[in-house]
Amino acid sequence: MISTIRTPDKQVDNDNDPPTYQETITGIEEMQVQFLWDNQTVRRTFIRKVYAILMVQLLVTVGIVALFTFCAPVRFFIQTHPSLYMASSLLFFATYIALSCCGDLRRQVPWNIILLVIFTLSMAFMMGFVSSFYNTKSVMLCLGITAIVCFSIIVFSFQSKVDVTSCQGFLFSLCMVMLLGALVLTAVPFGYIPWLQAICAVFGAILFTLFLAFDTQMLLGNKHVSISPEEYVFATLSIYLDIIYLFSFLLQLAGGGRE
Repeated sequence: MISTIRTPDKQVDNDNDPPTYQETITGIEEMQVQFLWDNQTVRRTFIRKVYAILMVQLLVTVGIVALFTFCAPVRFFIQTHPSLYMASSLLFFATYIALSCCGDLRRQVPWNIILLVIFTLSMAFMMGFVSSFYNTKSVMLCLGITAIVCFSIIVFSFQSKVDVTSCQGFLFSLCMVMLLGALVLTAVPFGYIPWLQAICAVFGAILFTLFLAFDTQMLLGNKHVSISPEEYVFATLSIYLDIIYLFSFLLQLAGGGRE
């Protein structure tokens, strides 16, 4: 008697099958969406951190400028001790070089914050010293103009589709023209020529207005040139200097001497 053995039907294990093309594409799209969302979250946090530090720097600077402008005893003391200005200048350049050239140092807490505080105080003292030689109305007028220009440039940088970061060569050329003009004014004994100084002040104000737009758009991360979220100290440093230089050129242009 021959017995018949029946073998079970071969079943396909769907769990071991490779994913289909549609499933693969869906997975990649989900990963890209998650990555973009995480990147945007990091970028927003970075922008908030930069502007929070920048607001503290500007408040300290405005406070010191107001103290040196309105308080007569303090104004008299610093004007009769120019060595304090020289010391603050040396401290400013030392901290600026350390924060600009030492990448590891400006990313290392708390040294980056300490250097940034020293840098801000020294720069604020220098601006207070310079502002003390101008009358109060001129200083307040230039502060107001600087605030309006900065607000307009920041709104423009965030809303406009014009990519200022792609104009690096143009900005570099303007910097070279500014540098050569400053060297000519200091080297050639022309004396003080008001209209020539006014032209240089206008050119400097325009130049650092463009630099403010350039540095602001570098924060966004979606332009031709962007800055890493780890470089919040350097980003704050750049925007702060743009605003300070803009104020100084406006003060040179529209400021009147104190009687």
